[in-house]
Amino acid sequence: QVQLVESGGGLVQAGDSVRLSCVASRGTLSRSPMGWFRQAPGKEREFVAAISRSGANTMYADSGRFTVSRDNAKNTVYLRMNSLKPEDTAVYYCAGREEDAFYNVYTGVAQYAYWGQGTQVTVSS
Repeated sequence: QVQLVESGGGLVQAGDSVRLSCVASRGTLSRSPMGWFRQAPGKEREFVAAISRSGANTMYADSGRFTVSRDNAKNTVYLRMNSLKPEDTAVYYCAGREEDAFYNVYTGVAQYAYWGQGTQVTVSS
């Protein structure tokens, strides 16, 4: 079973940029389409971004401010977030699933098999 560890969160100001990282502490991400989700207090976990196993395909809930990327050689997936807003405050999770297809992306919570513990991002106004 792949184990994921997120990092890069913290307290930032509105308008700042942050890059989150998700590394596989056990196993490999090279066989996994990956996703980023977030959960704010009192709200359901929601889709943020996804990237295919090859990195060729990406999908976003809110295009323009966020960019997902991956470096399979480093076993790491990234989420770059620009122009942060207070409403972006949440715990951010990365998730993965193993499959053979190179180009699929997934947006549903139930479509992912394993998850990290999350990293808190707090955006102050």
